[in-house]
Amino acid sequence: MSTRKKLKALAEARRGVLVPGAFNALSAKVIEDLGFEAIYVTGAGVTNMWFGMPDQGFMGLAEIADHTARIRDAVSLPIIVDADTGFGNALNVRHTVRTLERAGADCIQFEDQVAPKRCGHFSGKEVISTEEAVSKIKAAVDARHDPHLMIMARTDAAATHGFEAAVERAQQFAEAGADILFVEAVTKADEVRALPQRLAKPQLMNMVIGGRTPIFNATELGELGYGIVLYANAALQGAVAGMQKALTVLRDNKEVQESSGLVAAFSERQRLVGKPEWDKLEQQYS
Repeated sequence: MSTRKKLKALAEARRGVLVPGAFNALSAKVIEDLGFEAIYVTGAGVTNMWFGMPDQGFMGLAEIADHTARIRDAVSLPIIVDADTGFGNALNVRHTVRTLERAGADCIQFEDQVAPKRCGHFSGKEVISTEEAVSKIKAAVDARHDPHLMIMARTDAAATHGFEAAVERAQQFAEAGADILFVEAVTKADEVRALPQRLAKPQLMNMVIGGRTPIFNATELGELGYGIVLYANAALQGAVAGMQKALTVLRDNKEVQESSGLVAAFSERQRLVGKPEWDKLEQQYS
């Protein structure tokens, strides 16, 4: 089964499959190594880790396409790619789909914010008109060459227009051909519970650590009927905390030992990046 068919099956099973976000190829390999079933290429994570900047629309198509291609080459899991607003109008969305499909995306996510977008859990968001947002989803659906490539439609309208308006937008996105729906940054537990009852298409629920949506256990979200439970930046936040701890010890003690528990072992780092396999290839071609 192709990765695109696998992802569709995961979403449609509606069992709350946990999908962590990757910000580069190594983080994707760690996710795969730990037994997760799919990967989310996070725009916020790429922006934070690649540019050292906040998630406020600084990432472009070239950056996310490059990261997608590198991650696709590194892992065999299905990949969901965050394409922000599609980097322009409906025609730009069409180009974005063609570019990310070639790069190896199995699902491409588009949102309805006014550009430049910002993190869904930041203040100051605005959304485009429903009509324009629907047109962009239609363009995305029409642009794909592989019918198994999935289109995810995200709405940020809950923050600006209210929960009911966000549900209505999501329903129109479904009618426009979106395969997965994503109502971002709902703030009440009752809203989290209500969404699977209100929308027929498979849905993603975004669990932002420290964000505005109350945290639910993924098992409970699966029981509610969510297809995907996203932790877009758990790996990033864990990596930052790990770097801070290890480097604080290095600064204060002037050394860090492998036995400290603060760093991955040298051998583990080599295993994750496939050095044994590269050694075998080197012998094969020598």
